[in-house]
Amino acid sequence: QVQLVESGGGLVQAGGSLRLSCAASGRTFSRYAMGWFRQAPGKEREFVAAISRSGGSTYYDDSVKGRFTISRANAKNSVYLQMNSLKPEDTGVYYCAAAIRYYETVVPGRTQDEYNYWGQGTQVNVSS
Repeated sequence: QVQLVESGGGLVQAGGSLRLSCAASGRTFSRYAMGWFRQAPGKEREFVAAISRSGGSTYYDDSVKGRFTISRANAKNSVYLQMNSLKPEDTGVYYCAAAIRYYETVVPGRTQDEYNYWGQGTQVNVSS
């Protein structure tokens, strides 16, 4: 089992940047592929990005491709989301999630059911 804690959210103007972090407990972090999701007010939670166990493969939603970068540091039990050129529509609660994967290079998909563990979320507000 793994526990996830997100941090790094806050208020930023449109065009600005934020870096979210997700710290995982335990010594088995490298066994999990990871993903980031977000939930805007009044909307369903949606996929943002995912990364394989090794960190060598990534996958992004089209709405963030070219602006966001997901990365991980297995030695630090952490996954990150660098968010640049932020837009007001990026506002929401951002969640990290862990997916059990046997192969190191497989990236989990955008379906929430693929993920086994979730953090509590961190709020991101982008003002226009």
